[in-house]
Amino acid sequence: MPIEIKVPTLGESVTTATVGKWLKQPGEAVKVDEPVVELETDKVSVEVPAPASGRLENHAVKEGDEVEVGAVLATLEAGAAGSAPAAKAAPAAKAEEAKPAAAAAPAAQAPAETDYDVVVIGAGPGGYVCAIRAAQLGFKVACVEQRATLGGTCLNVGCIPSKALLQSSENYHAAGHDFAAHGVVIDSVKLDLARMQARKADIVGANVKGVEYLFKKNGITWLKGHGKVEGTSRLSVDGKPVTAKHIVIASGSNSANLPGIEIDEKVIVTSTGALELSEVPKRLVVIGGGVIGLELGSVWSRLGADVTVVEFLDRLVPGTDNEVASQFQKLLVKQGFKMKLGHKVTKAEKTKKGVVLTVEPSAGGAAETLEADVVLVAVGRTAASKNMGLEEAGIALDKRGRVEVDAHYATNVPGIYAIGDVIAGPMLAHKAEEEGVALAELLAGQAGHVNYDAIPGVIYTWPEVASVGFTEEQLKEKGVAYKIGKFPFMANGRARALGMTDGFVKVLADKQTDRVLGVHIIGPCAGELIAEATMAIEFGASAEDIGRVCHAHPTLSEAVKEAALGADNRAINI
Repeated sequence: MPIEIKVPTLGESVTTATVGKWLKQPGEAVKVDEPVVELETDKVSVEVPAPASGRLENHAVKEGDEVEVGAVLATLEAGAAGSAPAAKAAPAAKAEEAKPAAAAAPAAQAPAETDYDVVVIGAGPGGYVCAIRAAQLGFKVACVEQRATLGGTCLNVGCIPSKALLQSSENYHAAGHDFAAHGVVIDSVKLDLARMQARKADIVGANVKGVEYLFKKNGITWLKGHGKVEGTSRLSVDGKPVTAKHIVIASGSNSANLPGIEIDEKVIVTSTGALELSEVPKRLVVIGGGVIGLELGSVWSRLGADVTVVEFLDRLVPGTDNEVASQFQKLLVKQGFKMKLGHKVTKAEKTKKGVVLTVEPSAGGAAETLEADVVLVAVGRTAASKNMGLEEAGIALDKRGRVEVDAHYATNVPGIYAIGDVIAGPMLAHKAEEEGVALAELLAGQAGHVNYDAIPGVIYTWPEVASVGFTEEQLKEKGVAYKIGKFPFMANGRARALGMTDGFVKVLADKQTDRVLGVHIIGPCAGELIAEATMAIEFGASAEDIGRVCHAHPTLSEAVKEAALGADNRAINI
């Protein structure tokens, strides 16, 4: 019996479409999911695939005809042989390692009928933001999440809980060390770690419930369970089949580990376990001198732990401006951190008292041992692309297990996309969010775009470290002539009033055009101050543009203005 190929659901507000181009002619053989015809609307271009393999019998409509949702487009004789099918289109180009560039929106793949327009796998910052924006654009949306709560790693065991503990530990340290200088004398400061952890849990709870509220507000269905991709338009959630015109992989990332080290989240922990310690370790060894290790190391250092950082490279936070990294290291050492740079951990042995680590120079040399009550393994994160059916579905992965995508986040399998930590680029929540919005808008036929040269990065230690754009080292490597403007917080009135004068603002501008190329800040509230610099880079501002903007006095933001003026030797207060 012939199978009817019908106009699929095109979105809640779209009821008609125009037949653009027939991709298969009567008598030709087609395979299941192979595109048969293109439909066009004012929101999206859709390729309608064959619901089964067989021979196309006839076209019920002509190119240029306007058709309604549910109308018959063609009929298909399932299983029948036909003439040789047309050559298959080449897969979309793979993304380069650095960043995708803007281009025309991709055509979506739509079966005759689906459960949803868009299904997002993963409810972290990239996934839930993508789902919300897609719902705002009129798509019928579902989000797959196997956690008991929404928000992914970031809201549950990452960004939000770590910032809560960072703030609490800063308050505790300030009460015991800094308040006296302000005339606030506290004779005895007591740590109630259980209450501190409870506060953190309350903050996490409020945030994840907030995402659940946004899902309800925007009509997004939460599919609870483990998502597995089956192919174009097909996936399963805990084995139950689900169909969607567009599938978005936003599965995020997992903590990386070192060979031979067994994580138990009690004495050898990842960031997840480090957020849940029930007592302050006397000796904490952090393996890895990156953002996560230094932030969590700061928490426990302020609360009384003796912290040692073991880093394979001869510097902290690789990729940061060298001058900033050097100053950062000095300030952390001043706070009590011990550094073993240029070293690697070759063995971790659990004992009744804790852990004994074997450490040796990265370049080779005599080994030594370090004893710790708790060891934090913070050597980066890896794309969460396993056990999702990606390889079985034919989705291309790179050597690091990241999903390969084109300029519009499309994989090589039609109708399947990926964003966030699971693709190339910095593993940052806000980068994933921007990609989620861009993809949703692209699927709706809009011009979604992310400027990867204007993605800020922040380290939430104290002082904070923030940067956007290029570093000096990158500009030298590119052969770009640049000039520098720098201003210390020591010369900023507001910083003096706060008693927070460590650090500086550094502005890098093109030597010829004065265009801002990079801004690097180490000091109080650097994570907030970097927003102005990000805006400047996004809109192609010059250092003079920043310098001519009136900044309120006295504020920390004046340091950004002074640094920008300094690029032309015009700083006022130094």
